[in-house]
Amino acid sequence: MPPRTRSAWFRTLGLLVVILTAAVVVGLLTGQLFPVLTATALGIVAWHYWRLRKVLTRLTARQRLSPSNSNGVWDELDRLLYRGQAEMRGRKRRLMEMLRAYRAAAAALPDAIVVVERNSQRIQWFNESGSRLLGLRYPDDIGASLVQRLQPLPLAHWMAAGRNAEALETMSPLNPAITLSLRLIPYSENLWLLVARDVSRLLQLEQMRRDFVANVSHELRTPLTVIHGYLDMLDPEEQPDWQPMLSEMQRQSQRMTQLVEDLLTLSRLESQDHLPGEEVVSMSSMLNTLRREALALSQGRHQIEVDDAIDIDLYGSSKELHSAFSNLVSNAVRYTPAGGRIEIALRADDHGGAVLQVTDSGYGIPASHLPRITERFYRVSTSRSRESGGTGLGLAIVKHVLNLHEATLDIASEVGRGSTFACHFHPSRVRRRDIAGGRQQASA
Repeated sequence: MPPRTRSAWFRTLGLLVVILTAAVVVGLLTGQLFPVLTATALGIVAWHYWRLRKVLTRLTARQRLSPSNSNGVWDELDRLLYRGQAEMRGRKRRLMEMLRAYRAAAAALPDAIVVVERNSQRIQWFNESGSRLLGLRYPDDIGASLVQRLQPLPLAHWMAAGRNAEALETMSPLNPAITLSLRLIPYSENLWLLVARDVSRLLQLEQMRRDFVANVSHELRTPLTVIHGYLDMLDPEEQPDWQPMLSEMQRQSQRMTQLVEDLLTLSRLESQDHLPGEEVVSMSSMLNTLRREALALSQGRHQIEVDDAIDIDLYGSSKELHSAFSNLVSNAVRYTPAGGRIEIALRADDHGGAVLQVTDSGYGIPASHLPRITERFYRVSTSRSRESGGTGLGLAIVKHVLNLHEATLDIASEVGRGSTFACHFHPSRVRRRDIAGGRQQASA
């Protein structure tokens, strides 16, 4: 208890003792001890109730009442209440200033921000960009259903996913030329935050990049073919001193040709929203092909194993799947030292889907590189990649092929112990294998 409060408390008790003592003296002198003492006690209780009423009045009154300057316990209580109310008003004022600052900051954002109630999906608040990008009107749309207000945008099923909703790219309801990227962010138990960003410029730049890469790759193909042809016409036996130079030129031209082919493949995959033709892909034949390619690339330097644990096939594009799996296998061979082990396995997962994984005992990948390893031209070790002849586009091609097949790529790696690249396919992509047909393909 603070010293001032303790002093007021003892002062009030002392005054009470003095009053009761005086009442006892007066009662003894008049011969009416109990009536005088009773009247005095009732007066003290009435006075305390009167002060209690003043405290209640202060708590319920909206006007600011200054505390008295007396030194009793009730006066100290008045001062404490006055100080508490002043501090509360100060906190409330600062809170309102912070809320106004946050609202002003949200209103100034170029992205549309919409606060949506979780259960009813009704609009609680939106900033100025919500009017510019989504066509919302204030105050008419406050309390309106977001799904109905933003028709015909496909928001009903998307918002039903809640926390699992991925970013949705769609046209603006005001201008079809504007593409919006929508994100749903649950930030409290009952409220969601809908963020809409104009990504039209980014998509245009991405399309320009794709067109540039595709056009340059097409233009490089012809001169590379010419150079390749002339190099094949040169006979190293006529000029023995030229043999090292010709071999290096042929190796570099082949590498450049492979880079151009990978760029064209990647550009083609990026420009596709879906697979042009799908069929049941025989995984037995696919695994045999991958094994032959791995043995040819390894040339006996590695132990190659194939594990076909389940009798299933995949539904998709045989050409694209072979391109993806072949990239994974060739990477495993390139980045595994001689004497290492490489396993190609097809297994079932716990959800009815399938997993094709390529495991090696190679150099491994540091954890810091894993988030970016599927980016185009990203290299963990530049010198090692160049020595192995890699183009830096293989995993980017794998990622795009799997995206077209609604599949995902998981990478697990440990430096010095090898890596595992697992392609996870949804159950809708899995087909039961024709055992007889599979045996015929395997025997062939």
